[in-house]
Amino acid sequence: MCRIGLVLYRSEPPFWLDFLSEKLEEIFTLPVILSDPSRPIPDFAYNPQHRQYLASALMSDLCRVPRERGDILLGITDEDLYEEGLNFVFGLATPVYRCALVATPRLHNTFYGLAEDEELFLRRLLTEAVHELGHTLGLEHCPNPHCVMHFSNTLADTDRKGYRFCPRCRAKVDAVLKGCR
Repeated sequence: MCRIGLVLYRSEPPFWLDFLSEKLEEIFTLPVILSDPSRPIPDFAYNPQHRQYLASALMSDLCRVPRERGDILLGITDEDLYEEGLNFVFGLATPVYRCALVATPRLHNTFYGLAEDEELFLRRLLTEAVHELGHTLGLEHCPNPHCVMHFSNTLADTDRKGYRFCPRCRAKVDAVLKGCR
């Protein structure tokens, strides 16, 4: 049986935990568990020149979290992430280790000097989580601009596409997860 294990790089439970867990269970039809509710973010991932954390360094820590065979890990951090050659990333995933990572700072309107919109933040968080989990299942970026697997270059792209798979990508997800249920 496969599960989605949440790993929270934060000290306190977030307000969005129940929402995200319920929606991921609904979308992937897999149990969602809390694998690590307050994992410290490793110092080695921080780059003082960027004033951000290197996503791939944080991913190396995430993939070391103990789990059952077949489980998929989703790490979530409140820290801003970047990758070499990119100013920032909303998330990162590896299908080889079935680990995904999402950063929340740029999903908040307040990051851009706008009034906070909790409902919009929750939708963005879910969209990015589903997108990165899709990558852990081997899905590539989709050409359909309304599919969750479409590449997001900007937050407007994330808002436009939403958190649902197109029929083609949904079929791929179902085929991969068939043996997990």
